[in-house]
Amino acid sequence: MCFGFDGERALADSLARKGASRRSLFRGAAAGAAGLAAVGAAAGPSYAGKPGAPGKPGHGHGPGHGPGHGKGRTVPHQDISIQMYTLRAATGDLAASDLVLDRLAQYGYEKIELAGLLNRSARELRTRLDGLGIRASSSHDGISADAAALRTKLENAVVLGQEFINVPYLNSTSLSDWQRWADQMNAEAAQAKRYGLRYGYHNHAHEFTIDLGGGLTPWQVLTSRLDRKLVHLEVDLYWAYTAGLNTGAADPLQFAIDVVRKAPQQVRQYHVKDRDAATGDMADLGTGVIDFPRIFRAHQVEEWIVENDTPDVTPLTSAAVGHLYLDHVGF
Repeated sequence: MCFGFDGERALADSLARKGASRRSLFRGAAAGAAGLAAVGAAAGPSYAGKPGAPGKPGHGHGPGHGPGHGKGRTVPHQDISIQMYTLRAATGDLAASDLVLDRLAQYGYEKIELAGLLNRSARELRTRLDGLGIRASSSHDGISADAAALRTKLENAVVLGQEFINVPYLNSTSLSDWQRWADQMNAEAAQAKRYGLRYGYHNHAHEFTIDLGGGLTPWQVLTSRLDRKLVHLEVDLYWAYTAGLNTGAADPLQFAIDVVRKAPQQVRQYHVKDRDAATGDMADLGTGVIDFPRIFRAHQVEEWIVENDTPDVTPLTSAAVGHLYLDHVGF
């Protein structure tokens, strides 16, 4: 694994505060759920509302408020989440998903972002999460096939107590497809607003590289056509950084920052996942080359969502390391 910027130091500092070493964390994870439970227990109680946690800034780009862990600003503990797609290999049945949810609570997660209902109905999942003190505050749901599917999607989100609902992926080389999808997202977002939900779009890298004709990209179509009053952006920082590399940007990190700062839509959520310098693959937080503090200084969001599609050791290790990193990284 290639380490870069201050990520490794932040992770080491975090683990030192927890009374553990990075090696022991990975060894415990590899040994199984019991080892990870010990790490989770060491994380201690929730720090919701801890002094110095910056407030939710909406679309502001200014600094946060208050000190934390020796730095000027920290990620608010209560706004750290994880995309459950990271844990898909460990949630194949009801018993497995129960174990994973227990571990997430032990690690200190108070929020998750769903990618499915974890082998339950929405009501059953809400009951399970309430018992753990976890909220499914967000989800990934594709564009709906019809009005009935949209209604079911929105009703489930309300039952779960969500604030956000996001379209996770679209891909086409056709300009008309992207225009049609943007219009449909606007219509779905208007309906979501009636349910008290915020509706967003989650990027990958191809939105910045596909040529729809004359150099026009899907990202340009989306950001010009999506109603900024109804649709927000959930910016995936790994994919934004990768898009910078793929487009030949001199500074791919600045490219990612510009994606956030120049979009007409509000950027309310981050997917925070690192990148391995040697392979270009995703990496557990703090073990790659993305300078997250630099991004966080430029813009703060309402949710900071851990994700690693290809966990370095095990899915639960990625979850544990991700929470420790975000809970202690200073910027």
